Amino acid sequence: MNWIVNGHNIVEIIMITFITSLILVPIAKKIAYHVGAIDIPNERKVHTKPMPRLGGIAIYGAFLMGYILYGEITTQMLSILIGSFIIFLIGVFDDIKPIKARYKFLVQIISALIVVIYGQVYFSEITFLGLHLKFNLLTSYVLSTFFIVAISNAINLIDGLDGLAGGISSIYFLTISVIAIILSKLGGLDIILSLIMLGATLGFLVFNFPPAKIFMGDSGSLFLGFMISVIALMSFKVATLTSLVIPVVILAIPIFDTVLAIFRRLLKGESIGTPDKEHFHHQLLKLKFSPRVSIIIVYLINIMFSIVSIFYVIGHAKEGIVLYLILMLLLLFMILKTDILYKHKPKKKKGILK
Repeated sequence: MNWIVNGHNIVEIIMITFITSLILVPIAKKIAYHVGAIDIPNERKVHTKPMPRLGGIAIYGAFLMGYILYGEITTQMLSILIGSFIIFLIGVFDDIKPIKARYKFLVQIISALIVVIYGQVYFSEITFLGLHLKFNLLTSYVLSTFFIVAISNAINLIDGLDGLAGGISSIYFLTISVIAIILSKLGGLDIILSLIMLGATLGFLVFNFPPAKIFMGDSGSLFLGFMISVIALMSFKVATLTSLVIPVVILAIPIFDTVLAIFRRLLKGESIGTPDKEHFHHQLLKLKFSPRVSIIIVYLINIMFSIVSIFYVIGHAKEGIVLYLILMLLLLFMILKTDILYKHKPKKKKGILK
């Protein structure tokens, strides 16, 4: 099995970016206190004491170090550097002083368009369950831009519990890397970026796993979501991923959570950008699971989807689809047992007047 990517050992890439992130986290923490990027507890937050944000600085810094050591100067990479810097920057500003959602959304679209149009990173066709859809250039641009913005927001929304967004992202980067190793497709930029991001995210996770010492903030979650979506699109280009189902199901929890959050807020007559405390991880806390156990449950669900994705890729597509459906139904069953869409009315006890 080949463990070399562009002349560099896979373990080396992960370890260098991991150590860089590890070193940068305490620096990011000091910067957060200095500029006042502090997350103050309120009725919607899970944490009980003020917590520094801007952990995204460590993740982004390790990503840049990884690119300097292992990346190449290409139009694609330049577009990713420009787009990621813009989305990281708006996240930093938001961590220091909250920015209106519509402005952040506009910046996300601009960042996505830079990668899609300038970098030519997009999918032009989708194959799944025997269906093959091919798109014209404009449709490809629109769908790919939507995909980047949607995944960026999904990771941003799931970042409500210590270690959650970082752990889910790490599982994603690891899964893509494992798929590339199995298929012996280790020369693509998508795999180099996956390995760089895996090390960078794991280094931050050391400080973010509960009890967290720092939050990644929007600077981290938006950047992670951006890189996850871009790597997925690049993987279609080089055929590391042969179906859109793979990145979507690996991210089943954040995608499900985002879709349900939109429906929940629409049912309440609220703006879809209105924050609340009804996300999937909040539901696990309501079931009396501790924060640590709650994120482990989410990790395990994500790992199961990742294992099935690897199973699907190595040539067991039919069996993989069956397993996907079973996992999706189990996840849906779990979700419907919670108050994630609406609050269940408490049952009245007989003989007691309210």
